[in-house]
This record gives sequence, C-alpha cells and structure tokens, in this order.
Amino acid sequence: MLIPSLLLLVPLGIALLLALQSFGINQEYERGVVFRLGRLQATKGPGWFWLIPIVERVVKVDLRTITYALDTQETVTRDGVAVRVNAVLWFRAFDPAGVVTTVTNWHSAIVQAAETALRDAIGQSDLDQMLKDRTTINQRLYEILTRTCNRWGVEFDAVEIKDLDIPPQMQRAIAREAEAIREKRARIIKAEGEQEAARKLSEAAVIIAEAPGALELRRLQTLTEIGVEHNSTIIAMFPTEILEAFRKVPAAAG
Repeated sequence: MLIPSLLLLVPLGIALLLALQSFGINQEYERGVVFRLGRLQATKGPGWFWLIPIVERVVKVDLRTITYALDTQETVTRDGVAVRVNAVLWFRAFDPAGVVTTVTNWHSAIVQAAETALRDAIGQSDLDQMLKDRTTINQRLYEILTRTCNRWGVEFDAVEIKDLDIPPQMQRAIAREAEAIREKRARIIKAEGEQEAARKLSEAAVIIAEAPGALELRRLQTLTEIGVEHNSTIIAMFPTEILEAFRKVPAAAG
C-alpha cells in the first residue's frame, strides 16, 4: 500500500510544481508577452495570469520611462570644429509585443541608435547654432530617433544635449569675438551720446544767440561751479561792457 501511495504522490507533486510555475503576476508598470509553442499569442496586463505548462512562456516588459545618459561623443560640426558632446535620453516601450519580437536587445539598440543620431545631428549644425540654439538641434535629434525607434515599439519623451566641450583655442577665439562685439556696442553708444549732446548744444547756442545776456549768466554760473573747491586760481576774462557798468555804479551812488 505504501508504494502505490508514493507512486500517486509523485504525479501530484509534478502537477503542483507545474501549476505553480504557470502562475505569474505582473506589476502595474509591467506587461507580459505570451508565446505558445513559439508563436505570439497575447499581451497580459497587470495582475495575475496563468500559462499552459510547458506549452506557453512569457516575456515581461517594463513600460516605465528610462533615463539614460549617453557617453561623450567626439565629432565634427558642419563648419569643421571638433567638439565633444553628450546627451540625455528619456524613452519607454509603448508596444511590448513589438519590443520583444522586432529587436534582440532593445536597450542596447536604443543607445546605439542615439549615439549615431547624435553624431548625425551635430554634423549638420554649425558651432554658432550649437552654442545659441540647442533647441533646434534637440528637436532634430528627437525626430531622427523617433523615425528609427517607433518601428521597434519604443517612443521618446525627450532628448536633450547636456554638455558641449570645444577646443581651448576655439574658446579663446569666441571670447575675443564677444569682447570685440561688446567694444563695438560701447563705441556706438558713446557716439550716439556725443551726437545727442552736440544736438542739444546746438539748440542751446541758438537760444543764447537770441538773448546775449544769457551767455554772461552762463559764464558766471560756470565760475561759481569751479570756485566751490577753493583750491585753484581762476583767471576770467569779462567783456568791457561789464567793467564799464561796474564803474558807473559808484558814480551813480555818489
């Protein structure tokens, strides 16, 4: 009686083991791609699921957004400047079945495609554009990766160039260019100020010419401003008319 019981327990144990192996659970962010005898059957959503033992198998795919920093790439811009640049990728799988059936290692494939697209985008851009308008380059890089990776069941949330290193001699050239531009602006502003001052002086001269006494008042005002510090000797020349006026004052008083 013991031997038949043991013989009965062995199949039951095997059946229980197979039943446990055929039971699975997907997290909310996971999907299970089910294959039956090597053929694609369905995609299982979050929660528990059952598989036919031995006949079916499942491949799980994570649907969360993946952040990946590309290694620094050395390439040449369209105007022949060697640069070192890296970027950050945000991508995720939106078609689990496509990710499993169209590409062997989709993470590695995305990285390789991104490095190639980054070199391509930099090669089509000038150095000035990379320094002043990275948004356009990021958009171009995003479009290249989207066309390449959508057929794999992967979509990109964003692609951003992170760092840009240029040769030291080019940095010095850019600094000299910026200094020259600022000096040009300073000279233009100074010339415009002198032009405005000359225009105002011309208007003042017209007004003073209409009233001769205004010139003498202006002269006296200037002397007052100079004499505030009391540390200099001032020699001023006055018209003879003013001296005559001063001589007549005592005579009139007498």
